[in-house]
Amino acid sequence: MELDSGNTAWMLVASALVLFMTPGLGFFYAGLTRNKNVLATIMQSFITTGVVAVLWVTVGYSLAFGPDQGLGIIGNFDFVGLKDVGPEPIATGIPHLMFMSFQMMFAIITPALITGAFAERAKFGPFLIFTALWSLLVYVPVAHWVFATDGWLSAFSSNPDAPDIGLNSLDFAGGLAIHVNAGVAAIAAVLVFGKRKGYGTESMEPHDITMVVLGAAILWVGWFGFNAGSALGANGQAAYAFVNTAVAAATAGLAWTLASWQFGGKPSVVGAAAGVVAGLVAVTPAAGYVMPMQALIIGLVAGALCYGAVRLRARIGFDDSLDVVGVHGVGGVWGALATGIFADEKVSGLSYANGLMNGEWHRFTDALIGVGAIGAYSFLVTFVLLKVLDLTIGIRVSEDEEELGLDLTQHGERGYTTDETGVPLGVGNVLPAPPATYTAAIKGQSAAQH
Repeated sequence: MELDSGNTAWMLVASALVLFMTPGLGFFYAGLTRNKNVLATIMQSFITTGVVAVLWVTVGYSLAFGPDQGLGIIGNFDFVGLKDVGPEPIATGIPHLMFMSFQMMFAIITPALITGAFAERAKFGPFLIFTALWSLLVYVPVAHWVFATDGWLSAFSSNPDAPDIGLNSLDFAGGLAIHVNAGVAAIAAVLVFGKRKGYGTESMEPHDITMVVLGAAILWVGWFGFNAGSALGANGQAAYAFVNTAVAAATAGLAWTLASWQFGGKPSVVGAAAGVVAGLVAVTPAAGYVMPMQALIIGLVAGALCYGAVRLRARIGFDDSLDVVGVHGVGGVWGALATGIFADEKVSGLSYANGLMNGEWHRFTDALIGVGAIGAYSFLVTFVLLKVLDLTIGIRVSEDEEELGLDLTQHGERGYTTDETGVPLGVGNVLPAPPATYTAAIKGQSAAQH
């Protein structure tokens, strides 16, 4: 096979777009937090690029996309340290190294999504350890199941005589492997971390909604690389994925806005941004498998469904800080099931990629199995990882540190010249101090004011 320069050029751009999504996610999340936690929230997304990139090129890619070791569970160590991963073309004529890089961007953003569940209360050191372990123990095997040739949930087989052998959970760009995976992990994270101090009694409204909209816009643009890039070439399927991404996101943003207006009294700006993201999440598994009108339906249901999930979360007092479960979990599950309903072989060219509406009920049951298996695995391993870390080194900051904010206590810096704590700081680098120091400063200022 010869190198296809057009496909390679598109994949270079698509990979860059997907990487740009992670800092975009940081802005989206940070705007939703209080201003004393803005830097810590951005940092959790930003530093994930470093942790996961190192693991991916050393061992992660090999285990996720190396030759299957039987039963579709995990790859092998053939590609450790990117051994034999070079410029030689694969599949659509793109370099093997290019495919590795594109998949690395997916591996980076997935654990970053989970951070919204425990925003404003996590210690930075244990967070880094959790990110590394979760990437290797949860994302890598799940990516193999769903994306790799011969993965037990994958729609692709190395046997040319039986391409549709076994289960075929159609997941074009990561509805199962990324959004259901991270969304269910977020449930476990909230259960282990517990509620934020003052949750339900203190105001915890977003400190910068303009930042939320900026982050959503970056995510939307990056998502064209996320979805259309998953065609691995500049082709007709990529065009379908591109249009479906635009249509579903726009429809979901409108649906959430109208729902918030109807049931909340005002058309919410945060709701419009969250709705767009919900639509993007839901269309991710379907982007290269459905027609645009089906993408519109997927987006419409996603906007309404995720809005309802977020309202329910607030009503039951489940402190998923930035609604990872309601948007990514619920949106991902709906998107996976919708793919099993609406998939049309005319979009993908795969004879077995037809959903329930096109006469193939197996694609819907395969989607159900994928959601159940990945959800159960992700929840169990995430819960155990966080529980072990909590019992050994502790994962949550002290109440004093939480009161002052993670920007100062975890990073020794502030996002703005004044913050909610009002604690005066000297000129120069600000280093974290023991909690008692913060308490004394707060009490001293309070006494001075009275």
